[in-house]
Amino acid sequence: MRFELQMPSGFEEELRNVVLATVKDAFAEFTENPQTREWMSLKEGADYAGVSFNTFKKFREMGLKVCVIDGVKRVSKAEIDNFLKRNSH
Repeated sequence: MRFELQMPSGFEEELRNVVLATVKDAFAEFTENPQTREWMSLKEGADYAGVSFNTFKKFREMGLKVCVIDGVKRVSKAEIDNFLKRNSH
């Protein structure tokens, strides 16, 4: 089914620009949000888990796995999720 609308001159182009700008902004916000990335810094991981950084360090002592490459530490969302599930009562 197809509908056609009569629009004032220039309205279609203006609408297209608004939609495109909105989609670009939403995508940028999504990709810049640390909690949407798979790998995060330890601070970002603590924020993702909803705990303080000190509590997050205790999680590491309890078995939370962290990737360390050349001194850079990263933790995956999947590891945090699995750790929280394993330690839920």
